[in-house]
Amino acid sequence: MNDAATSLIQTVNWTVLGYVVLLDVAMLVLVAFGARRVLANRRWAGAEGHEQIFASPLTPAVSVIVPAHDEEAGILDTLAATLAQRYPSLEVVMVDDGSKDRTFDLVAQRYALTRVTPRRTADLQVDGEVLSVHRATTGDPLTVIRKTSVGRRSDAVNAALNVARHPLVCMVDGDSLLEPDALLKVARPFVEDPVNVIGTGGVIRTVNGALTDGGAVLEPRLSRRWLVRIQAVEYLRSFLLGRTGWADANALLIISGAFGLFRRDLVVEIGGLDPLSLAEDAELVVSLQEHMRRQGRPHRLVFVPEPVCWTEVPETWEVLGRQRRRWSHGLGQLLWKHKHMIANPRYGTVGLLALPFFLLFELLGPVVEVLGLLSVVLAAAIGVLDPASAGVMIGFALLVGTLLSTTVVAVEEFTFHRYRNGRDLLALLAAGVLENVGYRQVHAWYRLQGLCMALTRRKPVWTAMPRTGFTTAADEAPAAGRPALSGA
Repeated sequence: MNDAATSLIQTVNWTVLGYVVLLDVAMLVLVAFGARRVLANRRWAGAEGHEQIFASPLTPAVSVIVPAHDEEAGILDTLAATLAQRYPSLEVVMVDDGSKDRTFDLVAQRYALTRVTPRRTADLQVDGEVLSVHRATTGDPLTVIRKTSVGRRSDAVNAALNVARHPLVCMVDGDSLLEPDALLKVARPFVEDPVNVIGTGGVIRTVNGALTDGGAVLEPRLSRRWLVRIQAVEYLRSFLLGRTGWADANALLIISGAFGLFRRDLVVEIGGLDPLSLAEDAELVVSLQEHMRRQGRPHRLVFVPEPVCWTEVPETWEVLGRQRRRWSHGLGQLLWKHKHMIANPRYGTVGLLALPFFLLFELLGPVVEVLGLLSVVLAAAIGVLDPASAGVMIGFALLVGTLLSTTVVAVEEFTFHRYRNGRDLLALLAAGVLENVGYRQVHAWYRLQGLCMALTRRKPVWTAMPRTGFTTAADEAPAAGRPALSGA
């Protein structure tokens, strides 16, 4: 091969290395800002404030929306955890979105549902046919909507918004468990700044492997699957520190659809969730900020690092691939729809900082990473790969990536200390290393496929993730040779 081709391959290799290191350094800075905020929050006790919020008649009531499609494995636990929230006034609106399993039957039996004709509180577009509406006769503030599925979670949420009665709405996935005071903590910014706060979010953690009982997480534990452990590190980096850092810069782009609280009037004002978006959580956050900016209305989005929602994550590569392709597809939709906001000072730090970052590093990142991997393989195949240079490239990238993961685990240990088993902490550190060897490259391939789907305008389809259900004491008793906990 001639010198020009060799030089081109080497240039590509070093460019990709620079890109990966720049991304990791940017994430490290973001994580550092997030860690500073988390540590500051932990130094401030604030328990008295939560008691005042619970007792105050001015604390706004919350409608918790739970869209569910084929969630029989965990829906009763999810509803139990949600209805058990320590909050002065709430209702739960569950939407059975065309389930083909026993989701509705289990809920109907547990809460003795009876059919009702609800009073509509909004008139948002819903494409799926609403078949019936039911309410619990057990004394629980639970409403259940049955509708046909159109393959979009946003359609189920909009159906719930049409009958939700309270000024704040919280969206929770059908496979998630809220900690008892999670809602109280995430609602606190609305009480402290009711004029400007329009949305808040909390931390999402992986529940796979944790010990649960009746919707409560008794003992946070890591799964034995390394694929799940790596995702646990991902979630800590993204939710505990990453989004805390973005919120500190007033540039929060995503509040997870698995645990987000919003002003209902504003959500209705912008027409509810976008029915065609696969990234409906990010789409909602960006649309709200665009709407408020256009009208010149002050607003704040707050990320609270203390309240926790535990959720299932994929346990197989196949399911992970479906999830990550959908996320990347949805991000492509989002950035295309709001392209006029990118690098536009009219939209503040969201336009000047967050959207360009997600365009360059999140959306286009897999293109660069896959191209770099192919370039290294090509260089090795034709014999122009310099082992010393390759070692420096790989070693430096691993060093920065491992430093990032170690920082995240360290902040988790010194602040919240959820994982009390030393082996779990060691597993988290090991997963942070393994994430950079194999997982990151396969993940980039999934994201690249999602980007291609967005570029080719593939019809967006929401594919449900298979659920394994929650691990209870009763599940472990035979293997461990001990009786189940009381009530399990």
